[in-house]
Amino acid sequence: MRLDPATSLLAIIDVQERLLPVIPGSDLVVHRCTRLATAAGLLGVATVVTEQYPQGLGRTAAPLAAVVPPAASKMTFSCCGCEAFLAAATGVDAVVLAGLETHVCVAQTALDLLARGLVVFIAVDAVASRHALDHDIALRRLEAAGAILTTSEAVLFEWCRSAEHPRFQEVRRLVLG
Repeated sequence: MRLDPATSLLAIIDVQERLLPVIPGSDLVVHRCTRLATAAGLLGVATVVTEQYPQGLGRTAAPLAAVVPPAASKMTFSCCGCEAFLAAATGVDAVVLAGLETHVCVAQTALDLLARGLVVFIAVDAVASRHALDHDIALRRLEAAGAILTTSEAVLFEWCRSAEHPRFQEVRRLVLG
């Protein structure tokens, strides 16, 4: 399956202030999630953002929060336990997942979405965990379960389809910048 902006959902999971200091490469994850969200806005891709227990883990990182809709608060690890997330996922064929942590909230969300019959793409350069082993094993498990591993840049260009897309130059600048 190829991603189509009209039938895709970008889900950015729990990129929160208090988690970031313990995540290796968190600046890059925030940057790539922000790039995905900005491109989604340019290309008309629906976007949903979640925050796990924001009273304890803080709010969405400021650079990302500036370009996304208000976050939906959740207590379940899977976003499928959040009504706002489920509402956003209604009517889509594919969900692109990015955020934290790969082996917990991202993985549980992906597995639940796959069980619901949706196609799940994991932007592997826009997800992370505190420990490399947890991250790596989660990606292997998700791929074995049927999730499609890809990169944030590949997602952006797949949403555009062509250099003739009216917003291609703006997306291209996001990639180069």
